[in-house]
Amino acid sequence: MYLPRAFAETDLARLDALVASDAFVTLITTDAQGETHASHLPVLYRRDGGAVLIEGHWAKPNPQARHEGDALMILHGPHAYVSPGWYPDKEEAARVPTWNYAVAHLRGALQRYDDEAGLADLVSRLSKRFEAQVGSDWEFEPGREDHRSQLRGIVGFRFVPQRIEMKFKLSQNHPEANRRAVIAALSGQADVGANAIASMMKAREA
Repeated sequence: MYLPRAFAETDLARLDALVASDAFVTLITTDAQGETHASHLPVLYRRDGGAVLIEGHWAKPNPQARHEGDALMILHGPHAYVSPGWYPDKEEAARVPTWNYAVAHLRGALQRYDDEAGLADLVSRLSKRFEAQVGSDWEFEPGREDHRSQLRGIVGFRFVPQRIEMKFKLSQNHPEANRRAVIAALSGQADVGANAIASMMKAREA
């Protein structure tokens, strides 16, 4: 990832927040034949200090479900278009349209597993996490054969990132007057991503 110093973020609490707001990731691997595979997956995230563990599963027919080893996981944060017309110094030649966003690239190793107990535990935790998010209460019931039979169609993974890069492009390379003008403009839009970026920018100005 192209990562200018002005936009680099190192506080892992920012990573926590990214996953809390959007736990649907892009997982990228390259197989022994040099073919690249990308999957889009919900995940569970846990951090203890600097140690991060991310868990999820593939459908068993997914070619990526046979992969172990190096992987790149992309965590997507909010993003929004920024118009140079919002800047107080918009007449300067350097002021051009851009896009503000937050994203994280995690590189590390995947460990796959397909034992019933491990998969049952994973699916149970996934369902509890996301059912609560939508205010529902469906539960995986390991005592039910029809629930357990579904486990035969998936492969679980654990991902431990060894390198974490976070890019929070929030107009840090602009003067305060421009940043505040962007915050005001984004806050006034009827767009969740624009509002989220405005909130991120505002938190940095405090």
